[in-house]
Amino acid sequence: MGCQRLWVRHALEHSTVQGAPPQTSAEHGLGSCIVLEDNSGTGNRAKGSGSGRVPIDTSMRDVAQLVSAPAWGAGGCGFESRHPDQMKIFADLHLHSKYSRACSKDLNLENLNYYAKLKGLKLLITGDFTHPLWFKEISQKLEEAGDGVYKLKNDDETFFLLGGEISSIFSRQGKVKRIHYLAILPRFDLVEKLNKKLSLYSNLASDGRPILGLDVIDFMKILFDIYEKAIFIPAHIWTPWFSLYGSMSGFDSIYDAFDDYVRYVTAVETGLSSDPNMNWRIPELDNISIVSFSDSHSPQTHRLGREATLFEVENLSYQNIYQAMASPDDKNKILLTVEFFPEEGKYHYDGHRFCKIRFSPEEAKRNNYLCPVCGKKVTIGVMSRVEELAKRPVDFYDTQRPNFKRTPPLLEILAQIYNTQPTAKKVFIKYLELIKNFGPELEILTGNYDKESMKIQEPLVFQALEKIDREDIVLEPGYDGEYGKVIIKLESVEEKEKRLF
Repeated sequence: MGCQRLWVRHALEHSTVQGAPPQTSAEHGLGSCIVLEDNSGTGNRAKGSGSGRVPIDTSMRDVAQLVSAPAWGAGGCGFESRHPDQMKIFADLHLHSKYSRACSKDLNLENLNYYAKLKGLKLLITGDFTHPLWFKEISQKLEEAGDGVYKLKNDDETFFLLGGEISSIFSRQGKVKRIHYLAILPRFDLVEKLNKKLSLYSNLASDGRPILGLDVIDFMKILFDIYEKAIFIPAHIWTPWFSLYGSMSGFDSIYDAFDDYVRYVTAVETGLSSDPNMNWRIPELDNISIVSFSDSHSPQTHRLGREATLFEVENLSYQNIYQAMASPDDKNKILLTVEFFPEEGKYHYDGHRFCKIRFSPEEAKRNNYLCPVCGKKVTIGVMSRVEELAKRPVDFYDTQRPNFKRTPPLLEILAQIYNTQPTAKKVFIKYLELIKNFGPELEILTGNYDKESMKIQEPLVFQALEKIDREDIVLEPGYDGEYGKVIIKLESVEEKEKRLF
């Protein structure tokens, strides 16, 4: 694969997750159905939204009984802590709304709230807080639930921070730079001040993720002039086209990008095509927290929370989440990130998708980064860019960093078992059954479930989870905008018994 694997594993063996009284999706403001795609064929990726969509009537007793509002605490409850009374919170702080381009029209607060409970996410970002219509909607539907944290007025389980992703495209020293970043603020009046300033540089109503013709340093000056403890996170920092280190329009150093404002960078986001140990190879990131979020364009659980960060905080507040990233201590810190296998990301390897050419960093270098079919330059992916900038070897392990867990989403795992798409109806029904019996998805994926019961009741699911844990899988790296694949080769129960006996 061009890089040596470094597997970091948490021991989460002892907790049994409890359920709560069933609630239907209607109780979460979704009406009477959840819209799924019933696609045929193989593979572990959903087709584009809008085709083959079938409603599942959640008023049906056999389905509705599977949907339980989680009462499993704040998430990550199986993790040992010197402060067991503190909150452990799975968070996804990078997602979008229905007002962003190429995003699902189902991305509203009610759907995010519903699917977050299935996923085991306690804290979300609102996303797209610069968009006038979305800002109006979130200001009407959310109420304060503590210091800088908000919730839906009819719900007490899922919480939100006010924030969104912003794009800056600008010229510096004669070169065009493109960078995406997350900005988060604790109060609506501060968001209004920011939006008023940004409206001078962009039509904020044109896209939920606005494009500013503004140098990122000038944006930071505006942001931190409004609120000194704003959260600022460079997004998916290795993506070729729009990121801090991107091969096509990024920088070679975080100091080149942000100059003296580096001290205001709260954390950096790995993105789907890199994981923490790839970022550990960059010494200039040593004193900056590494986080992982989904960049979800859909509320469904194979998108929402596909990457997430587990925080341990004294209590849930903006200040404590900020501190856990900006200046972590024993009471407010990051415990774990949940990651894609980076090979599954769209830009892990180099390549040219139209000619179906995929290169490892070594192969791309041998071919002078040119496509052998059409002769054009290939898109240089994340792995090559890491190799170019890294100052440490591929097996470098930072013992001071939080651990991480690589895994595909549970719907993708089930889709492979059923040889269908993650959005198929039977996959989602099985998913709901697993959540009811074993707890929220992120607890299952991080090993915090009753393994003996799973082994007996769901042997193929258990086998898949164990293979992922051991990395007994096949990885086909993504390249040039094409998702990669995580292939789990499962034995049927009958085949396994024959081999054993």
